[in-house]
Amino acid sequence: MKTMVFASRNAKEILRDFLNLAFGIGFPLIVLLLLSAIQANVPVELFTIGRLAPGIAVFGLSFVSLFSGMLIAKDRTSSFMLRLFTSPMQPRDFIFGYVLPLLPMAVAQTAVCFAAAIALGLPVDVHILYSIAAIFPAAVLFIAIGLLCGSLFNDKQVGGVCGALLTNVSAWLSGTWFDLNLVGGGFKKVADALPFVHAVDAGRAALAGDWSSLWPNLWWVMGYAAVILAIAVAVFRRKMNGDVK
Repeated sequence: MKTMVFASRNAKEILRDFLNLAFGIGFPLIVLLLLSAIQANVPVELFTIGRLAPGIAVFGLSFVSLFSGMLIAKDRTSSFMLRLFTSPMQPRDFIFGYVLPLLPMAVAQTAVCFAAAIALGLPVDVHILYSIAAIFPAAVLFIAIGLLCGSLFNDKQVGGVCGALLTNVSAWLSGTWFDLNLVGGGFKKVADALPFVHAVDAGRAALAGDWSSLWPNLWWVMGYAAVILAIAVAVFRRKMNGDVK
């Protein structure tokens, strides 16, 4: 009950920030429309909708990290969090209270992206649902990154790390805009070591029904998500104990 009450409060805080919420949902859609327009006017297949939609969906989740990080950073640096520390709530109540309202937001953002892709010509079949499910671990990953940043930095620093750095890293190293094999070398090795390209490839594999390619990428994303979430919980617990003292 404590967790659900806290989660409800956090959901209201997210919905109250309408401008950032609209930007987080609207900007990936604008990119999707722009690249689709480019594809319609070039003779080669650069941005086919079947490959573009999962990539844009994963890219959009980077804005969920921003919401996650800003929310916890603002609470942590205000008297609100200090008052909550005197309540019977445990660290797990705080963490789940932040995560729960962000998960449906991430799923809704992914669904909106695929709905736009359908309007742009993506065939409607059950594989779209499979792709949304395959991207779900990436949503947990981005939320965990936001929680970690929010536990370490203040709200202005979170805006720089999650709003600028993470969005660019996830965009350029995910293979959304171009085939990483065209660059190759150290760039591709770094990209393959990070979870973003695997999240995009998992979404593409599920959309194509390529199950043999799905699970190697999905396990990679799930592993990153589990590790970063565990680190975020440990850092938040340590910060909480330090602030109480």
